[in-house]
Amino acid sequence: MNIQQIKDLPPLPQRAPDSHKGSCGKVLIIAGSPGMSGAACLAGMGALRGGSGLVFVATPVAIQSIVASVNPCYLTIPLELDSDSQLTAESKAHLLDQLPGFDAVAIGPGCGQHPWVRNLTVELYSELEQTLIVDADGLNSLAALETPLPDAAGPRILTPHPGEFSRLTNVSIKDISADRETHAIQFAQKYKVILVLKGAGTIVTDGTQLAVNTTGNAGMATGGTGDVLTGLTTSLAGQGMSPFDAAQLGVYLHGLAGDFAADDLSQPAMIAADLLDYIPDAWRELIAEEN
Repeated sequence: MNIQQIKDLPPLPQRAPDSHKGSCGKVLIIAGSPGMSGAACLAGMGALRGGSGLVFVATPVAIQSIVASVNPCYLTIPLELDSDSQLTAESKAHLLDQLPGFDAVAIGPGCGQHPWVRNLTVELYSELEQTLIVDADGLNSLAALETPLPDAAGPRILTPHPGEFSRLTNVSIKDISADRETHAIQFAQKYKVILVLKGAGTIVTDGTQLAVNTTGNAGMATGGTGDVLTGLTTSLAGQGMSPFDAAQLGVYLHGLAGDFAADDLSQPAMIAADLLDYIPDAWRELIAEEN
């Protein structure tokens, strides 16, 4: 199969002069667990900076107040867990009832490897009709399956770093690193997903198209930057971009924000939250180039 090399960025999402919050995308991010509330906050804020009109963060009730207090611009949905670390029937029903109202959904950042995460990830992967972004512990949940990835009801964007991709494929990190493009393309073809293989020169492919990202730097090798990317990508998908375009633009914006942050702060001093402050600069540059 001939792979189309994508060099140009897709058109940016457009906002009509009469836009309102309901017309700019409504997204849900399922994230966080005790000790990892920051992942939920970073992903939620990444979605806000990505341009979504409405951002909801579903998170365990034990940390809901922490997540809600970090930023007043996203809304939170409490997830009640029982003594067996499963979603209560009421909480799960409440969450599932709301899913049709979202334009894109993400699961995984900071969720931990708990039974409820594994069960919900597989259920959403199989049954959700909207675009689903799977990251972090969502990917670990898929990797733990004893069978191949299930058939999906809608578009799927998987965003592994090399370690997570190794667990998904049972291929060593060394072998993956030796030929990242081939491994990524083959996986995307086999499972009919958009794969974002993170790292220097992040790869975005759906098995027929391939984009190698040109932004970003080593200062972004710090905890939480992937959570920001999850939020950004979910936001762009929720605004109506195709899954491939949302992944490609999300990775580029994310890296460009990192480059601006490194210029001002230095690579060693960068933290993930800095990216959120520089995403507006990245947007301004892309908007200026498009115009």
